[in-house]
Amino acid sequence: MNDDDFELDLSELSSAEDFLDYFAIQYEPAVVYVNRLHILQRFHDYLAQIEEMPDSVQAKWALHADLLRAAYQDFVQSDAATEKVFRVFHMHEPKSVSIPLSDLMEQVSHAPRV
Repeated sequence: MNDDDFELDLSELSSAEDFLDYFAIQYEPAVVYVNRLHILQRFHDYLAQIEEMPDSVQAKWALHADLLRAAYQDFVQSDAATEKVFRVFHMHEPKSVSIPLSDLMEQVSHAPRV
């Protein structure tokens, strides 16, 4: 297999199960069913942390397999709410905004004065 074949193979994978099968990682379908997007996002995040990819295709394949295995294991041992993979989990509580009634009433031309 060469780099082009590896890249083509990766581009054709579309589900968490496809990735796990391609990299020969055993998995529990129930874990993947509940966490598929989280696993793939964590895998992507782990890949983004790699400063330099190995040169050989075999080393790239092994690195991808190790990172995907780690991403999967994160959700075997934990859950999505704890792992907080997506940005929405990092958002703070909504802020309260106060608008005086008089300001709102000025927006309506036929409203009585307050």
